[in-house]
Amino acid sequence: MKIIVSPAKKMNVNTDMYPVNRLPRFYDKAIQIKEYMQNLTFEEAKKLWGCNEKIAELNFRRFQEMDLNKNLTPAIISYEGIQYQYMMPSVFTEKALGYVEEHLRILSGFYGVLSPFDGVVPYRLEMQARAAIDKTKDLYDFWGDLLYRAVMDKDRTIVNLASKEYSVCIEKYLQKEDIFLTCVFGEWKNGKVIQKGTFAKMARGEMVRFMAEEGIENVEEIKNFHELRYKFDESLSTNREYIFIKED
Repeated sequence: MKIIVSPAKKMNVNTDMYPVNRLPRFYDKAIQIKEYMQNLTFEEAKKLWGCNEKIAELNFRRFQEMDLNKNLTPAIISYEGIQYQYMMPSVFTEKALGYVEEHLRILSGFYGVLSPFDGVVPYRLEMQARAAIDKTKDLYDFWGDLLYRAVMDKDRTIVNLASKEYSVCIEKYLQKEDIFLTCVFGEWKNGKVIQKGTFAKMARGEMVRFMAEEGIENVEEIKNFHELRYKFDESLSTNREYIFIKED
């Protein structure tokens, strides 16, 4: 079983907390993307990122000065988004760290697929960015089915805790024998279940931590998740989508 999560836009450097185990699996592809980004003008890069001047200046400088072999941070603590704040990998037990190393995979527009202790540097490049690298039309085209093949293992089960922007990289290549289980964290509003972005990110981080601390190996055990007042709803769920509803 593998668990997939999205990256975060905000990143940090921390070379002391945990050791780096290896370079990312698609290191050569990241080199290709880096060279593409370094050849863009500032205005071209800013348009690609769709961000303000200050963020563009920071990330343009990052790519110009980037060395993918130095000052590396383990991927799991390099991202600072809401999901990672609630995952809290900095306080994982040794058992939980071993669990995420085996089961957790971070999808990335720049690195492709990351294991938790792959060494990374700060970057900004969302999967939906229209980066036309090596005659491809965008990053989805560039990565093709590589991410699916990297994530799918012999038991052919994936727990999806990623946003649609990233999960589609796996979902579009699924085979009939694959199990792709998406967790939805919603609440009732006007007679409908809606999923709010910020709360969903919080719950996804909590779910990773729950699975790591409990050593979950069977998707049925996910139903026991109850953090942040979410509770599994059997009546709304299917074998492809587990619905957790926030209790009042």
